[in-house]
Amino acid sequence: MSVLVDFSIFPVGEAEHLSPFVASVVDLIADSGHSYQLTAMGTLFETDALGDALSLIERAQALLAAAGCKRVYATVKLDIREGPTGRLAQKTASVEARLRR
Repeated sequence: MSVLVDFSIFPVGEAEHLSPFVASVVDLIADSGHSYQLTAMGTLFETDALGDALSLIERAQALLAAAGCKRVYATVKLDIREGPTGRLAQKTASVEARLRR
């Protein structure tokens, strides 16, 4: 199974600059060993089971709570598909191969 996750989480009402909070979540994702890609509006990551994806999201919220964040906002999009992992890079490569540049 492959679970692609488009994920964004950040504290509400903490500060104008949220990059320290976002960086801590990205570190958490990187340390998990799952493939990921940081974007300007969120982080994409891939797991091989839905439970792993949901657990990582829960751990991200707990990390922000431990940092003193009393309220967080999160968006999550999931693409769950039977079959092998590796779609994080594969999906982008498929589109890039079709672009005329």
